[in-house]
Amino acid sequence: MKITSQEDFWAGIMFIAFGALAIFIASDYPYGTAARMGPGYFPTWIGIVMVILGLMIAVSGFRVQGQGIGKWPWKAMILISLAFIFFGWAIDNLGFIIALFVMVTLAAMAGRDYRWLEAGIVAIVLIIGSWALFIKALELSFPLWWWR
Repeated sequence: MKITSQEDFWAGIMFIAFGALAIFIASDYPYGTAARMGPGYFPTWIGIVMVILGLMIAVSGFRVQGQGIGKWPWKAMILISLAFIFFGWAIDNLGFIIALFVMVTLAAMAGRDYRWLEAGIVAIVLIIGSWALFIKALELSFPLWWWR
């Protein structure tokens, strides 16, 4: 058998790997039942769905004609990873507003057509929407600024 669509095949393998990882991590948590779900119930089922979806996508890599894998977008992978890592650290240390603004800006810089004005507008809209949803509607206690 020959892989005719490397993109589909490797995307399927990625789904399978993440699904298997979710199942493995969730195996340490109490499972529960459908009526009384434990903390391991949802991640286990999401992992199972991801494995099944990954199998379907990987198999399509043998049936569908596709392009080969091009060069890796290292800049995008590094900037997006840094954006998430920074956000995880900054939300407690610098506050909700700065953490979101810098995360959106770093993630936007990963694209080919990065524009400061567009990234700023997206960041402001995301900050306002996230503030309304998480802080006002759900009443989560994220500090808005570093001084709390």
